Amino acid sequence: ALCPGLGQWLHQLCGVLSGGAGSVKMKLFVSCGSPQCLKVLVAAERAGLSRDELQEAGPEDPVVPFLTHPRVPALQLDSGNFLFSANAICQFFFLSLGEEPIDSTNQWLEWEATQLQPVVLVALYHHVVQGKKGEEVLRTVRKQLIYIDDSLAQDGKPYLTGDRESVADIVLWGTLYPLLSDSSCFPGELKSLWRWFQQMNLLKPCMKAVEFMLKSKGCQVFKSHLQKQPLPAIALEKSASNEPEEGEPVEQIFSEEEIVAAAEIWMRGAAACSKLRQQQHPILPLDNEKNILITSALPYVNNVPHLGNIIGCVLSADVFARYCRLRDWNTLYVCGTDEYGTATETKAMEEGLSPQEICDKYHLIHTKIYQWFQISFDYFGRTTTTHQTTIAQDIFCRLLDRNFLLTDIVEQLRCERCQRFLADRFVEGICPFCNYEEARGDQCDKCGKLINAVELKKPQCKICKELPVIKSSKHLFLDLPKLEERLDKWLEQSLACGDWTANSRFITRSWLRDGLKPRCITRDLKWGTPVPLEDFKDKVFYVWFDAPIGYLSITASYTDQWEKWWKNPQQVQLYQFMAKDNVPFHGVIFPCTQLGAEDNYTLVNHLISTEYLNYEDGKFSKSRGVGVFGDMAKDTGIPADIWRFYLLFMRPEGQDSAFSWNDLMLKNNSELLNNLGNFVNRAGMFVHKYFDGCVPEMELNQEDKKLLVHITLELQQYNQLLEKVRIRDALRCILNISRLGNQYIQINEPWKRIKGSQEDRKRAGTVTGMAVNIASLLAVMLHPYMPSISTAIQEQLQAPKDLNLLAGGFVCTLPTGHKIGMVAPLFQKLESEQIETLRKRFGGGQLDNGSQEFQLKTGPKPEVEVKAAAPVGDGARPADPQKVKELTEEVMKQGNHVRELKAKKAEKLLLDAEVSKLLELKQQLILLEGKILDTPIQKGKKRK
Repeated sequence: ALCPGLGQWLHQLCGVLSGGAGSVKMKLFVSCGSPQCLKVLVAAERAGLSRDELQEAGPEDPVVPFLTHPRVPALQLDSGNFLFSANAICQFFFLSLGEEPIDSTNQWLEWEATQLQPVVLVALYHHVVQGKKGEEVLRTVRKQLIYIDDSLAQDGKPYLTGDRESVADIVLWGTLYPLLSDSSCFPGELKSLWRWFQQMNLLKPCMKAVEFMLKSKGCQVFKSHLQKQPLPAIALEKSASNEPEEGEPVEQIFSEEEIVAAAEIWMRGAAACSKLRQQQHPILPLDNEKNILITSALPYVNNVPHLGNIIGCVLSADVFARYCRLRDWNTLYVCGTDEYGTATETKAMEEGLSPQEICDKYHLIHTKIYQWFQISFDYFGRTTTTHQTTIAQDIFCRLLDRNFLLTDIVEQLRCERCQRFLADRFVEGICPFCNYEEARGDQCDKCGKLINAVELKKPQCKICKELPVIKSSKHLFLDLPKLEERLDKWLEQSLACGDWTANSRFITRSWLRDGLKPRCITRDLKWGTPVPLEDFKDKVFYVWFDAPIGYLSITASYTDQWEKWWKNPQQVQLYQFMAKDNVPFHGVIFPCTQLGAEDNYTLVNHLISTEYLNYEDGKFSKSRGVGVFGDMAKDTGIPADIWRFYLLFMRPEGQDSAFSWNDLMLKNNSELLNNLGNFVNRAGMFVHKYFDGCVPEMELNQEDKKLLVHITLELQQYNQLLEKVRIRDALRCILNISRLGNQYIQINEPWKRIKGSQEDRKRAGTVTGMAVNIASLLAVMLHPYMPSISTAIQEQLQAPKDLNLLAGGFVCTLPTGHKIGMVAPLFQKLESEQIETLRKRFGGGQLDNGSQEFQLKTGPKPEVEVKAAAPVGDGARPADPQKVKELTEEVMKQGNHVRELKAKKAEKLLLDAEVSKLLELKQQLILLEGKILDTPIQKGKKRK
């Protein structure tokens, strides 16, 4: 789809046009085998593009030099820039003629790209490659065709947006023509669609484009192109259960060419696969290699990450990093804790520690959590380093020297009770835009708009809940308006060439649409990177100027050759992972900082952001004990790989999603235990039970070869999706293959055939050998998602671990005679009682220090943080028995937790905090029961 803001850029490009597209020195590259080229040719014909400016290219020709994969159609402009989105090229030609798009045109273009185009490609594949006709083809695309028909009938106009054809008509017609030109694929009852389609067919540009593209061969001209493309994802997103869905055909039809090609790849075996590189540190960019630099948003050091934090950045990035290594791409994955700022100062005061001690304590907690989740950082660092100071101050000075900084007086909120200026995130109030009542002082989580804290209605200090006052202070600003033009130019290139998620594109573009404003980069704090100017010696850099520089400084802590990664945009592809609230800082502010520094920095090529993961029916809350946090997952008894799988299965890619205990149980028991685990275990057990642990001889028949094609298509789709960082969708491909394997075993029944004739026993051997090889492939595909399970399968099968098995197709890695190891179940069933216990445990009522009203530790700690209940007998009401029971249970639960920590020899700081929590709970129970404070509790450890 034409992304927001691209139209403005196209306008700028079209500003040089004076007499139509023909007056510009440009070159349009098309391939007659690509369906997407048809619409482009129509738009070019309308704009008067001459044949000299049209060049036919082969599907593998590297038309766009900076792309890793061939891409046509492509329009090279006289400036040297390229457009290679078919819809964007069509829009360009229309704009060159002064034909402005309207809102409905843009809506049709977006709908075509997201809703129509994928299903038409599936239908075209079924029709052209598989030879299907009629309803077998139409059922894929019928819903979309009805939508177009209804729209045309409702408006009563000859074209989609009015009385004359628009770019929307050209784009939709170009997508539909290869399919609907065959009368067997046209639903005759859709009269309005039929009239529109026939009307478009008679337009001279459409007729010329068809003549040029199809060359009297009809839609078969697209067959070669379609065969080389992975089956579109929509066709593969089926249930992962073992049974076919209602209405699903039991057997798919594949072409003879596909079957022969898949069989040839299978026969090559593991010997044809290259070996994966052995990682040697430090990892540095290499010439003539694909160099991938991956970062995940730096977690705040002062809190414990919950499941939503983990899936939003580190886990998603880990999957992609592991996948890149499996593809043998030269990959570096770095992250670390973000340790400066008010949040750290406040947490330090809360716990009676220095900021550095808080950073040391929580950095260790973060490290252990990520180790348990098996996050494969190449380096996990921190921002409180001399490298951070050096690099941040260097960038600052370069911005200052180039006049990209401003000085201004800022009105800030100051809490007189806390005696400090309040950081944005420590002010809450009502959003001035949408009236959301829990908006932060920097951004509203509901409407997403950025806020100055002084703009909040009814602001209050998040620490003590007091009303802050407005005070003035002198600060430095990054002059974003002065950098806007170069940001816009870079952004168009990055959006066009990179895999930015839809929400990252939208959020970034909305910033530019609203116009950039100077952004303050300093704060009145002590804990931070100092500003290297005498007039600002009492200030530090604002965390969102400072924190992204942490990626650079953490890499510098990893290797003194860090600039080979961060000042090398020609060789390095940068992928950055985060939740959507971090997009403005990575898509606008940090790139402006890098561009303004003018030091050849590597800027983000692919910005991958998720929506939010919620907990059951609400949000995660440490203070209210709601939700699973990183340090708690281990104590549930559920292995890390199960957590990884479920979080990735529910990854909030297009919209917010929610963690659900019932759904976790369902996915574990159905997708993992009954589908994946069942298949792998059966395949291995058959080898042991019937063939003495050795892979039997395999003689593939036509049915087996069709299965090879199906698995090859799933593998290709898996690769294509992960290359585009569509992590959740790629996981479905694994489950699809497992489902196919289960169906294959079930249909062929090797446990019966092994008892039959010689021919039956031979068939049982082939099925078993095929099945165990499918399991071997699944082990490799699972590695980015469930590394421990992947390793377990490979060890059970004694499968090769050092080969690049993903790139070339499905090969036989376990040949006849291969000896496998012992086979054991991979997964355990989650029971309803177990899940219900965990739901109650994490559903609220877990008390921790954060649940008490925060008090600054400027004096002695209060003995008790609840009011003492009057003793029974003094005229007071008796204590509520239910509350006594609940608090008693909390005391017992916390006591067990402390004993577990002692048994595990936990860190002293962590143990002391949990013991302190236990003592406070006991004191509360004493007071609630009406006892005096120095009365010892009967149960527990006796005093010595």
